[in-house]
Amino acid sequence: MKPDHDLFEHLRNATRQFLAALFPLPAPKPGHFLQGEFANHAGARSYKLYVPGCYRGQSLPLVVMLHGCTQDPDDFATGTRMNALAEETRCFVVYPAQSADANQHRCWNWFNALDQQRGQGEPSIIAGIASEVMSRYNIRRNEVYVAGLSAGGAMAAIVGALYPDLFCAVGVHSGLPFASARDLPSALSAMRRGMQAEPIAGGGLPIIVFHGDQDSTVHPRNGEQVMIQKLHGHGVLENAAIDTGSVPDGHHYTRTIHRRSNGKPLGEHWLVHGAGHAWSGGSADGSYTDAKGPDASREMLRFFKTCVTP
Repeated sequence: MKPDHDLFEHLRNATRQFLAALFPLPAPKPGHFLQGEFANHAGARSYKLYVPGCYRGQSLPLVVMLHGCTQDPDDFATGTRMNALAEETRCFVVYPAQSADANQHRCWNWFNALDQQRGQGEPSIIAGIASEVMSRYNIRRNEVYVAGLSAGGAMAAIVGALYPDLFCAVGVHSGLPFASARDLPSALSAMRRGMQAEPIAGGGLPIIVFHGDQDSTVHPRNGEQVMIQKLHGHGVLENAAIDTGSVPDGHHYTRTIHRRSNGKPLGEHWLVHGAGHAWSGGSADGSYTDAKGPDASREMLRFFKTCVTP
């Protein structure tokens, strides 16, 4: 009986292949990367919005991604691979663009006192871009997040601190804590040595931090200070869970996890050993990336999902 069975299986597989070639399934519909611009009293900025191919009017999360110095939305999207993950996890991603007129190196001005105030400066523009996307598409209001790299990471910390009513969690990669500088000299000092973070009222939003321990541009102490700022007043520094791991043929890392007493996430701090000033797990097709690290984009989206409240 077995030879007949094998022949039947062979014929069935051949028939499947023939039908698949004759009537191929439609390829997944690609998403759209759209250009936009937002303006308010603080100025105007362009942005790129990724709308996933699955979108048919259903409610989806939104992630705001803030690039680093010398970068732009296209470069940052390529380096972080966030658009591909948006297809996989079904979310919108918006990339505000810093202008050369506002900063000649296209850095977000996280070190200016004006740009650390709600309703003022660049934080108001970034929040306005998020609100504009939310008004035009069906966005889940309890799943709106902001993340960034370097100067973008520092600005993400600021925006999250100033607009906790708009954002639900923050991702800071190779960045600095909220209000760690007030001008360019203090910014350079904080970047070189790290700066003790001022407490945030209420501790701020849940936060995930990535930092390379060989970062010579923004001292790794800043990543620690971002977490201390977040955990101020929660009294959970002693109760952290620590695990270690490594990427095959890549970097080792230490992850420190903080939770509330009810198990809800407060923060995660990923220290990537041997990594410099680069997006962990990113694509070499973009700038400031390190493919040998754990996938910061995927881990941020995973962390954000754990922060969802009804």
